[in-house]
Amino acid sequence: MTLVRIPKFFVSIDFSRNKFEGEIPKSIGELHALKGLNLSHNRLVGHIPQSMGNLTNLESLDLSSNMLAGVIPAELANLGFLEVLNLSNNHLMGEIPQGPQFNTFTNDSYEGNLGLCGFPLSKKCGPEPHSPPPPPANNFRSEEKFGFGWKPVAIGYGCGFVIGIG
Repeated sequence: MTLVRIPKFFVSIDFSRNKFEGEIPKSIGELHALKGLNLSHNRLVGHIPQSMGNLTNLESLDLSSNMLAGVIPAELANLGFLEVLNLSNNHLMGEIPQGPQFNTFTNDSYEGNLGLCGFPLSKKCGPEPHSPPPPPANNFRSEEKFGFGWKPVAIGYGCGFVIGIG
């Protein structure tokens, strides 16, 4: 089923648990009267549209338990009336946007998105971890764990082999 048009005067939409597939349409941002949007527990893919930042009256947004990927649009941090946010159990990544309302949400809003970082999560954002430094260059001292290097061992092995054959 393809949803072609949603009347712009809707105040609340709950399409949760409907097995909807596909992407969230960018036109969702035209529903300026919307106060509640629940699209949880579907099979939605793609990115969260930046146009959702136009839903300035939105008080509750639940996009949990889908397959949404990418970053959380910074535009969502401008939703001044947003009281409830649930983006858990998706494939979101990157830094969580900061804003007056976003700073009030807890870890629960984001759990199950292993690629997310930043407040309120304990996972800090920053540069990718660097690979470990290379081991120090081999020199005579680094090989002397037992007081001698590999050369005396090889010479001793060779001499023992020759004496053993003879």
